[in-house]
Amino acid sequence: MTSLLSVQDLTVSYGRVEAVRGISLEVPEGGLVTLVGANGAGKSSVINAITGIVRPRAGRIAFRGADVTRTPAHTMVGRGVVQVPEGRQVLATLTIEENLQLGAWRSSGRRITEVYERFPVLAERRGLPAGSLSGGEQQMLAIGRALVAEPTLMLLDEPSMGLAPRVVDEVFAVIAQVRASGTTVLLVEQNARRALEAADYGYVLATGEIAHEGPATELLADDRVVQAYLGAE
Repeated sequence: MTSLLSVQDLTVSYGRVEAVRGISLEVPEGGLVTLVGANGAGKSSVINAITGIVRPRAGRIAFRGADVTRTPAHTMVGRGVVQVPEGRQVLATLTIEENLQLGAWRSSGRRITEVYERFPVLAERRGLPAGSLSGGEQQMLAIGRALVAEPTLMLLDEPSMGLAPRVVDEVFAVIAQVRASGTTVLLVEQNARRALEAADYGYVLATGEIAHEGPATELLADDRVVQAYLGAE
């Protein structure tokens, strides 16, 4: 399968602190790849480097074969690389409609209509402030805001964080739908079991380095991964 995103020997530092040290990963076109690990492992730093929010200290990031290592975030969105940020980060005082319009700066209004069809609760409340939504509804809005930007690659940073189990099920169902629609997905998650159950391939990040990688089904069956990251059923 053709690689859509390739990360080679990526290092991300904040001052003298190395958050990520020399990691490499591949995301094939049309696939769903997950990067899992404990809180503080460096997962968000990887996502932010890919999307241009932070500048790597070393390494190379390629998208569709082109070097995008130092490409700014707004240009990455224009190329189809769109992030759903940790903590959702919707604009609480703006309406649902206005939040979606901000995501649609490079697309037509048709995409907003499609988001409303996918998430009827957003359509019903489109004139209300985004801050009036529940945590799960705000996550749907954050995903919808990314979808209206017409992503080729969607990067989701901890989409299940702080959500009730029932809502987590809904979020993962939406992620599966996004992937089924043809969008490539890189999923960053602390909930390793759910992420690996959804993914084709996984990388386990520990203290800034890749500790394990492989097909998701194999990682789910690996005793080392189970004991360290997945816990008991």
